[in-house]
Amino acid sequence: MGSVEEAAVLDPVDLRLAARLAELRAEHGWSLGELADRSGVSRSTLSRAERAETSPTAALLNRLCHVYGRTMSQLLSEVESEPVPVVRAGEQTVWQDGAAGFVRRSVSPPAAGLRGELVEGLLAAGADLVYDGPPVPGLEQHIWVLDGTLHVTDREAEHRLAVGDCLRIRVWGATRFRCPGPEDARYALVVVKP
Repeated sequence: MGSVEEAAVLDPVDLRLAARLAELRAEHGWSLGELADRSGVSRSTLSRAERAETSPTAALLNRLCHVYGRTMSQLLSEVESEPVPVVRAGEQTVWQDGAAGFVRRSVSPPAAGLRGELVEGLLAAGADLVYDGPPVPGLEQHIWVLDGTLHVTDREAEHRLAVGDCLRIRVWGATRFRCPGPEDARYALVVVKP
């Protein structure tokens, strides 16, 4: 499938996200090669993401957020049209990494300059997401399981969470979110930037 055809089927959020990724790189004055060196992501993958030839994965966005010093929610809120104090359920930004079995809903109304945000995550049974590191070192996360079972690994410690369990961590290194099944895991994630 050609790049024009792929861009035509991308969600409008993905199209705005691609434009914002290109803007961020330009704001920093980096070439694709410089961004590739800083992020560990290939130039071709970065180029395709910036041209909306592909929808970026959660792992790719996490790496770019780290380089740009943003949380994923902050980045996604930057592609919203304009900030509002209330976001109705049907208007919340939903982003998905279909290949990884991950759906992310930005629940909090987007607001520049605020440190806390609320996100709903849904991991399909068997999904396994690994993040190299936090987008912002020292990021505080509260993970509250609403449905299913979620295994979260932080600093080599695996936390097995069931419905109603809540884990609070401060993220400095790699993390892993895994849904062992048999049902999908749905969780609320509160993110507080240091």
